[in-house]
Amino acid sequence: MGKRKNYSGLSHFAKQAFSEGMPISSSEPHCRLPAWTTGAGADPKKGTPREPESLAGAGIGRGGAVLGAQKQLFDALALVPHYKSASEVPTHLQKYFFQRHRYFSLYDQGCLLDEEGWYSVTPERIASQIAERCRCDVILDAFCGVGGNAIAFAKTCHRVIAMDNSPTRLALARHNATIYGVADRIEFVLADYITFAHSYLARWEATAAGHPIDPGAVPKRRSIDVVFLSPPWGGPEYISRQLHDTNDISDTHAGAIDGTTNGITNGNDNSTESHPEFSLAYMQPIHGADLFQLTRRISNNVAYFLPRNTNLEEISTLITPSMPTCSSSNMPVSVAPVGDSTEMVEVEEQWMGTKLKALTCYFGGLATGQEHLF
Repeated sequence: MGKRKNYSGLSHFAKQAFSEGMPISSSEPHCRLPAWTTGAGADPKKGTPREPESLAGAGIGRGGAVLGAQKQLFDALALVPHYKSASEVPTHLQKYFFQRHRYFSLYDQGCLLDEEGWYSVTPERIASQIAERCRCDVILDAFCGVGGNAIAFAKTCHRVIAMDNSPTRLALARHNATIYGVADRIEFVLADYITFAHSYLARWEATAAGHPIDPGAVPKRRSIDVVFLSPPWGGPEYISRQLHDTNDISDTHAGAIDGTTNGITNGNDNSTESHPEFSLAYMQPIHGADLFQLTRRISNNVAYFLPRNTNLEEISTLITPSMPTCSSSNMPVSVAPVGDSTEMVEVEEQWMGTKLKALTCYFGGLATGQEHLF
């Protein structure tokens, strides 16, 4: 793995990894999306990421409608409404609607969010900050939602794999990426990340052992340089629940709390001390520690987006000398030997004005000062 690799062949990898018949663990109907990436403006041999094309070049009109031949492919207005005034918005979503330009600066040009997207999308400035830290050739956004992070990654990385188990959210992500002029740099993949990870590892571990799952496939691993994890936190109420009460949770695989997505709060309380600590045991779809360990077998370089009240002691236990890894105001909170050096975990607080919104934990070569581990 490394910086600025040639990413040609990634579309083939995506199709190969998600061959027909692979189970998708999702409440949505089983289906596969077409190869949405056009690649019309992509240049895999270019040394630096291409700047997003203009809205006119992307086929977007002033009002946000997709024009010409792209309309049938990109227009997702039939899936969810595009609210233009607070009077159109359901009461329980109005506080998020007032933040719409923080989520997408181009919201007025037609950006779309489903109900879960309204309270789970990463604000654009925070997404851009994370994307700067995650510059690489190929990044996997494992829980892409309506595309806030994937759009930011497309501006700093050569290629983005945007994955979600909801056809609706994936279509909205692609629609929004088109508005920003970066859809041609993103592979939109309908799949459950846990299923994908096990399949990806099984395929390439079998190849490495000399027993390829598909003997006709080229025995060359398509590297994923960075994995961004922003799994469901449990809906907008996560921060007010008594998450520290583990009486009803098993020791190793905790049951999921109500709700299905993150909840980046818009409240006025900035203190994490007044709220119960968020435990990785409440992460969805599996225990947050298990999710991390599975991901580290794909790449050592992981960015983990977590609630602002996450228990940092749990984060500090994620890196241990025995943990399996892939061969290949910031606070250091954990250390572990890696070869002749010591790996640090960097925790970056994500603020919007005077409000602490979330934490991003950087592992491997993403942490400041240990780029040599990339």
